[in-house]
Amino acid sequence: MSVPQLPAVDSIITEAVAAVAASEKGRRALQIALDEVDRAMLEQIELCEIEAPTFAEEKRAARLAELLRAYGLKDVVIDPIGNVVGRRPGRGNGPVLALGAHMDSVFPAGTNVKVRREGNRYIAPGIGDNCTGLRTLLQILRMFEIAGIETEGDILFVGTVGEEGNGDIRGSKDLCNGKRHLDGFIAIDSTDVGRILRGATGSHRWRISVDGRGGHSYAKFGACPSAVHAICRAGAKIADFEVPKDPKTTFTIGTMKGGTSVNTIAAHAEVDVDMRSVDNDELLKLEARVLKAFEEAVAEENARWGIDGGEYELKLTTTQIGNRPAGMRPDSCPVLQTARAAQSQLGIELTSYVCSSTDANAPMSLGIPSTCLSTGGIGVNAHSLTEYFDMVDTHLGPQLIFLTAAALVGACGVKPVLPVREG
Repeated sequence: MSVPQLPAVDSIITEAVAAVAASEKGRRALQIALDEVDRAMLEQIELCEIEAPTFAEEKRAARLAELLRAYGLKDVVIDPIGNVVGRRPGRGNGPVLALGAHMDSVFPAGTNVKVRREGNRYIAPGIGDNCTGLRTLLQILRMFEIAGIETEGDILFVGTVGEEGNGDIRGSKDLCNGKRHLDGFIAIDSTDVGRILRGATGSHRWRISVDGRGGHSYAKFGACPSAVHAICRAGAKIADFEVPKDPKTTFTIGTMKGGTSVNTIAAHAEVDVDMRSVDNDELLKLEARVLKAFEEAVAEENARWGIDGGEYELKLTTTQIGNRPAGMRPDSCPVLQTARAAQSQLGIELTSYVCSSTDANAPMSLGIPSTCLSTGGIGVNAHSLTEYFDMVDTHLGPQLIFLTAAALVGACGVKPVLPVREG
């Protein structure tokens, strides 16, 4: 994958990362990640085998909280929304950085999540997405604790709820809602350590329903508008929409259902619509056009049959079912720059500098310095029952995020490179 030509990383940041890596405690921490790959993998397996469907992450959350406490955090809470939040305090004169890995999986309760091993391959739904993130979160904590590294700023170790699907990154949104001060955020997700997210792809999702009385396809023809026809009218309009290629903006009617039988004028029809962009303004403009198209389509279907009020009139209902805000970070963002410097320090090539939809959407949309970094290993077939994880270079993710976090909050004699935000 091609990477855009980027400005050089600020020399102060490059030197800070190098100094952490060269320090006695920094070297020890990096070695711990290498020494503990088998231990960390066992934790990844253990957590995978605890069911955690979106909206039902409680059991996995309880175990994660237990492990965070066991590895040295005294201030660990499960907050009202269900996030596990553990604070590792610094000396009190630095920034606050959150490291967040989502706990939920896309698989419903009752799914067989028992992990099967074939050599260095581990096979189970959710083994990669995102139990590898939780494995990395715990490993980073042990690196700081075992190496005895003090930091200037605080680090929050967070397991978030509701990152997947209709969970709508609710855990990350709540973490960033202003109740806690945050100066930076790193989401831990996916496995490709060559990837850095520079932006958040926002998505707005709506369920659109059209309802009327309906009737017999022959007897009520001409007197009864069709909910299905109204949806089709809207679809025809939306299919011809032109949207920007830059910033990339997309739309799709993802699902459609309704009607009763082949010989019934439909009394109900509904669709789910997905709209995405890396630019919030473009996303909002597209959303307004889509919703207007459905309003017009219902009015046109009623007018086609001369319906203006009364029992046969079609009614429109719109329900938002997803709202992931968009956001872009400049190349000068200290979190992006520090992550690039950490990659270089570890000999990792930057192969992907892109936008995606992760827990980092919430902080990015608020202008908080943030990104999403990966865990090492190779994850394949995410969100499927055939998902598997290859245990290859799994130490690189913890090393990458450790170096990034340590330089951002200040450690091993290095001053923080992450500024403290106002407010």
